[in-house]
Amino acid sequence: MGILALNADERVRAVTSDDDRLSVDLMDGRTITVPLAWYPRLLGATQQQRDHWEPSGGGYGIHWPDIDEDLSTEGLLRGAPAPKSQPIANKS
Repeated sequence: MGILALNADERVRAVTSDDDRLSVDLMDGRTITVPLAWYPRLLGATQQQRDHWEPSGGGYGIHWPDIDEDLSTEGLLRGAPAPKSQPIANKS
């Protein structure tokens, strides 16, 4: 028989970052910390831009309006870095 996390609440409570890490506090008391290098837009942003975030998706996501970046708590919990950007084909 599996153990269920009956009180899991994966909505975002707070977001902090430094030059190396992004940390997301969840409503259920957990904190997810991931390398900032996984998210190039956030890595290239100023601290002020990273500090300007808002909840999205009913609280299950984070949106940074200054850099048009969005992350979900589901992806963070899975340990999913941003997808690699594909090179743009040269149309000659």
